[in-house]
Amino acid sequence: MNRTMIVGCIFCSCISFTAAVKAQQPLYKNAALPVEERVDDLLGRMTLEEKILQLNQYTLGRNTNENNLGEEIGQIPAEIGSLIYFGETPEVRNAMQKRAVEESRLGIPLIFGYDVIHGFRTVYPISLAQACSWNTSLVEDACAMAAMEARKSGVDWTFSPMIDVARDGRWGRISEGYGEDPYANAAFCVASVNGYQGDNLKSPDRVAACLKHYVGYGASEAGMDYVYTEISHQTLWDTYLPPYEAGIKAGAQTVMSSFNDISGTPGSSNHYTMTEILKNRWKHDGFVVSDWSAVPQLIAQGAAVDGKEAARLAFNAGLEMDMMGRCYDKHLEALVNEGKVPMERIDDAVRRILRVKFRLGLFEHPYTPAGEPAERFLLPQSVAVAERLAEESIVLLKNEGGILPLLHPGATSTRNIAVMGPLVDAEKELLGNWNGHGRAEDVYPIRKALQEEFAGRANLLFHTGCPFDGDDRTQFAGALEVARQADVLLLFMGERYSWSGENCVRSTIELPAIQCDFIAEMKKVGKPIVLVLANGRPLALGNVEPLCDAIVEMWQPGVPGGRPVAGVLSGRVNPSGKLSVTFPRTTGQIPIYYNRRKSARPASGKYQDIPSTPLYEFGHGLSYTRFDYGRLSLSKTSVAAGEKLVAQIPVTNAGQCDGAETVHWFVSDPVCRITRPNKELKHFEKQLVKAGETKTFSFEIDPMRDLSFVDADGRRFLEPGEYYIMVGGQKAKLEIHE
Repeated sequence: MNRTMIVGCIFCSCISFTAAVKAQQPLYKNAALPVEERVDDLLGRMTLEEKILQLNQYTLGRNTNENNLGEEIGQIPAEIGSLIYFGETPEVRNAMQKRAVEESRLGIPLIFGYDVIHGFRTVYPISLAQACSWNTSLVEDACAMAAMEARKSGVDWTFSPMIDVARDGRWGRISEGYGEDPYANAAFCVASVNGYQGDNLKSPDRVAACLKHYVGYGASEAGMDYVYTEISHQTLWDTYLPPYEAGIKAGAQTVMSSFNDISGTPGSSNHYTMTEILKNRWKHDGFVVSDWSAVPQLIAQGAAVDGKEAARLAFNAGLEMDMMGRCYDKHLEALVNEGKVPMERIDDAVRRILRVKFRLGLFEHPYTPAGEPAERFLLPQSVAVAERLAEESIVLLKNEGGILPLLHPGATSTRNIAVMGPLVDAEKELLGNWNGHGRAEDVYPIRKALQEEFAGRANLLFHTGCPFDGDDRTQFAGALEVARQADVLLLFMGERYSWSGENCVRSTIELPAIQCDFIAEMKKVGKPIVLVLANGRPLALGNVEPLCDAIVEMWQPGVPGGRPVAGVLSGRVNPSGKLSVTFPRTTGQIPIYYNRRKSARPASGKYQDIPSTPLYEFGHGLSYTRFDYGRLSLSKTSVAAGEKLVAQIPVTNAGQCDGAETVHWFVSDPVCRITRPNKELKHFEKQLVKAGETKTFSFEIDPMRDLSFVDADGRRFLEPGEYYIMVGGQKAKLEIHE
């Protein structure tokens, strides 16, 4: 036999051996097969104990002592379904994954989750700020950036986006969502899901998204956390469910149940929301995870007598994974044996979790490749996305007399600018809450940004002025001396990052008394005051607004820190943000939001001590240029329910500088069998309009989609009659006929 024949025989033998090995492999390990076939095969091989362990989530990575690492991993069952991973490098994750893949009977990989809310290490603006950009494409880019950092650090799954419609600024978690409007929350939800998940979940730079908190958490009474919410079924469908339905349609793989009690049935044991709506009506085939320890909290809510009953209620209602509640692993097996939890329900729950793991490619690629932090964190392109998003999120609330921008084109004299306030040297506070693995040293300091921005063009006079809160007024006198030397006062005020977020409820949303007193003290100097705010909620500014010539809402911008706002203050950046949440005059106006339903006596029932209008309404935001709206036109003024039409309006930049404008399109139904809000946002569009240029903004109207309403059973209906399309202070009548 010659050498060629020998090589050929060996080659054929290798092929035969490989084929034989593949034939002996379980079907679930065959990546060429459809996901459902693999899930069926694996599920059929699992014991009840293995199935139940898949339904639990523990934590990993909090014990950073290397000597204790092996002990920490060894205490976690190899068959556990998921871990919340607190590390920022993949090594610890991979060590635990190796235990799951190589030391368990079936080698089922874990899915590692983490709260990547507004960035992993490259922290971008808080979600409430992002919505003020009205730029969904940019938000999608930011979420993709966060997904890349997270997946390459060992995280497969983010507990984000939070899409709770929130209308009470006292609630700390208002910072995590996209404001008060259902449509806006839905639009940014879709952008976030697309950014996190992309087109291919198996990609090494994408993660599974999780819609939270399902549902109505933002309606918590008095803005307090974890408490009761009274929500009718009609309001549930009209206000709180639309963002979740949009996220499910966008392909979100998971959903997180909410802490709140929904009209007597807690979100974590609510069969109507988790099974009847999510699974049966919306056909979601991923899984539901509880919020942290939410299952045993059913006991505190008065829904369950003990952990065993809590497990039964939550699991049978449609909650598949118990996050750190330790109720499923302790009680589900007994509940199955007692016939209180059907085996079919166990299989369905495990199937849903396995399905997501297969879709993420964890069976083929269970480990995260090791790499240097510099290869994934704070990349120039990532920081650039964060900075642009922060720029577009800044809202110019007031600009009396055109005091801003501070550097006017053609100005020859050098101005003296006093820069004061507790935020000037407080980098950590600019990260916002839920800041992932962000670090204060990553944040671009406000002081440094201003010095660079105004170098050679203004003299900056720095003074701390006052603390965030407390009664220490010892620096007031020195600040007054600095203020007298200045032409304009730049005051950086607001909140600490820890004042908003989970369990960060405040009884008042005014600025702390010492900050208000400091602003009043500086007013005595008689110089123009520019107030710059960094905060995680809408603020009630009625007491300080009259003292200020200009007010800039910079929010909590993340790692870009002071650079975006420095650009706005100088005029390098033309502000384009518009509010996604209403700013009241006082805390006493809460709840206040733009899309309220009509009053029985529109001219009466108002506050007697203050105006009943907000200080700054939803959609408010100024620019350094002027946008003139032309005539609103409709392609048709009478249509049947199935006919589409187009609304258009020309917008002209009548100023001297380029600027981006967001056009908000609202609809109104004057008379309906279920009363409706005065107006409802149905579309928005943002475009750059250059100085002297006119651009046409359009809204393609599908009557059933855009003009219909929803009843208490979630059924949409469209009545014939008059409707109005509203934009830019104009409205056009539209007739819907039979």
